[in-house]
Amino acid sequence: MDHYDLVVIGSGPAGQKAAIAAAKLGKRAAVVERRDMVGGVCINTGTIPSKTMREAVLYLTGLNQRELYGQSYRLKNEITVADLSARTMHVVGKEIDVIQNQLSRNRVNLILGSATFVSPHEIDVEGASGDLKKVTADKVVIAVGTRPARPSGVDFDGATIVDSDQILGMDHVPPSMVVVGAGVIGIEYASMFAALGTKVTVIEKRPSMLDFCDREIIEALQYQLRERGVTFRFGESVLSVERHPSGTLTVLESGKKIPADTVLYSAGRQGVTDELKVDAAGLTPDSRGRLTVDADCRTEVGHIYAVGDVIGFPALAATSMEQGRRAAYHAFGEPVGQTRAELQPIGIYSIPEISYVGRTEDELTKDNVPFEVGIARYRELARGAIMGDSFGMLKLLVHADRRTLLGVHAFGSNATELVHIGQTVMGCDGTVDYLVDSVFNYPTLAEGYKVAALDAVNKMRAIERVRAEGHSGDLDLDVG
Repeated sequence: MDHYDLVVIGSGPAGQKAAIAAAKLGKRAAVVERRDMVGGVCINTGTIPSKTMREAVLYLTGLNQRELYGQSYRLKNEITVADLSARTMHVVGKEIDVIQNQLSRNRVNLILGSATFVSPHEIDVEGASGDLKKVTADKVVIAVGTRPARPSGVDFDGATIVDSDQILGMDHVPPSMVVVGAGVIGIEYASMFAALGTKVTVIEKRPSMLDFCDREIIEALQYQLRERGVTFRFGESVLSVERHPSGTLTVLESGKKIPADTVLYSAGRQGVTDELKVDAAGLTPDSRGRLTVDADCRTEVGHIYAVGDVIGFPALAATSMEQGRRAAYHAFGEPVGQTRAELQPIGIYSIPEISYVGRTEDELTKDNVPFEVGIARYRELARGAIMGDSFGMLKLLVHADRRTLLGVHAFGSNATELVHIGQTVMGCDGTVDYLVDSVFNYPTLAEGYKVAALDAVNKMRAIERVRAEGHSGDLDLDVG
């Protein structure tokens, strides 16, 4: 029986960083992972494959170049799944190699097999051939991630009715598709297949999509998706999905029937803690298989930590990495700085992409926070014209009194890269004046920060001018 200072179950972004952080502290660490899932869901079926597929779609369809070369421009007329998967498999293989190399260089032992708890400190690892290995640990980090939630009564076959993992294994690009669920994953895939020419219908039981994002940004995304033929059915729930020789028929509770070649269910994700027998460790997951943790990612069992998707929102690779590092540091008494949760960026890799950090207009209005809006549109930027992106935008929310940034919202090409400038300014408690006085490379999209900052400052200056001239001094707006 091997003993470790730390055993990490799961080799996704959270598990990798936890194990390597412990190794950097001089601890003996091991990662347990199934042979076919090194790198976790992120590398094999989630973030990396889907984002690589997105890049392949943009390249092969020539979508980003159509404003310059015409709407009929296309690098390849008949795009096949093989075209998309070739790039995906290359990137996935390379990333797995990088992960294995990083673990090896840091002397983290990779134990291949499926883990189950025997007791709070003892874990069984069953190999592919059925052999059993027992390990013990002073500290344990659970980083097993999630799998797609599958509603009962839906007959998934991996071909005509698929979940968000199975869609990467499809053997053709379907002419039509129904996407059930307008969350992040559903909208990302809906936008990709719409770009490929698939006729997409999105069904969402809520009255809108991605309601945690800025409303103006989401309206811009919906407009772009509708321009590509996407139909939205909000406030609708699926009653049943029928499979027929010619395709599928999705029946809604309202009585509508939607035919399509393929149905993608994107109905959230389920933690895979059931496979770990966590009850043997004294843990109780919720109905979605997720574990409850404190601010240091520690579960109710003091020496066991949980990180990544298995603890729920925000369930992003970027935040999962930081959770893994912080959990390892806390486990071994290493000081760690405070992470400002309000400064964690959100990136949605739809086509076009969305990214933001901080608060939205609706949130600020609800809390009666005075703010001004500054906007830069890509069509105003030379770089936007060069790239052929005229619909993108950068939006700054500025405190009307303190002049600090309260939120940064980007939409369009490179939005997920662009947002980090605003994140840094917010993290340093910088003001809009810093952006006004800064010099940005030209032509760049980053120049949009100066344009948006000037827009906000000019609006605030206009307000001050009115006040100075006394035009509003005698108005009584109190209506009792």
